[in-house]
Amino acid sequence: MTKTLISIVGPTAIGKTSLSIKLANYFNTEIISADSRQFYKEMSIGTAAPTPTELASAKHHFIHHKSIENDYNVGAFEKDAINLLEQLFKLHDTVIMVGGSGLYVDAVVNGLDFFPEIDASIREGLNKELETEGLAILQNKLKTLDLESFNTIAIDNPQRVIRALEVCIGSGKPYSSFLNKEKGKRPFKTITIGLTTDREIIYDRINHRVDFMIDEGLINEVKNLTNKKHLNALNTVGYKELFNYLEGEWSLSFAVSEIKKNSRRFAKRQLTWFRKKEDIKWFDFKSNLQDIINYIQYKTNEI
Repeated sequence: MTKTLISIVGPTAIGKTSLSIKLANYFNTEIISADSRQFYKEMSIGTAAPTPTELASAKHHFIHHKSIENDYNVGAFEKDAINLLEQLFKLHDTVIMVGGSGLYVDAVVNGLDFFPEIDASIREGLNKELETEGLAILQNKLKTLDLESFNTIAIDNPQRVIRALEVCIGSGKPYSSFLNKEKGKRPFKTITIGLTTDREIIYDRINHRVDFMIDEGLINEVKNLTNKKHLNALNTVGYKELFNYLEGEWSLSFAVSEIKKNSRRFAKRQLTWFRKKEDIKWFDFKSNLQDIINYIQYKTNEI
């Protein structure tokens, strides 16, 4: 029997975690997280990681399995996820994958793109430039060298910006020119479910989620990580803004408003990424669960 990976994608705060648990329970299977921010055990509230109750509702993998001190990238995740899927498919005909990190989702479903070897000194120089000049300088440099990547990658993530820039500089070609080449087939079939709704509703859900995170103790979570703020994993929405607040540069209300604004921008980039994928079946986030199950079963029977 052909094995099936059900991949659930969509913008932040749309309800992917809830749907993944319902589907995992229905198909009596396990969940792989492809949310690159939820890998880190020190970052729970600010990444909207599944709660202890949610984690107990279905077996999850790749949640809080790394420290922010670990060097963990999409290549390592692809290898780990494919190895795990090989084991899970011995026990289950279907496995659920959930996450809004498009690059990590693509790595599992399609495999990674090939990139040329780049001189390590280029990355070192870009990291120094990040420390001395700030992320905006690198973002503008990427915009000049590769506008397509500037418009599609997680532009607020310094690791992604530096990776794209080092390929542009080291190869003399746009980072985007190496993407989406034909790759080897996976030994499983993927059915991709996208959750979405009107943009105004998505933004409202994001705003409410940020308020909830603050109420749940996000400020204390960030405060406990202040001495690690230099790590790349923490240069992300929800953390970098509160570092500015804790250091007295911003008021709390302004920091919270910036988290909301940057989260909305992140959701917009997620939608831009996923909308380009022709194999995604989109459902409104309020869709009846049985309708989604019916679609999955219909696609499974096509296999």
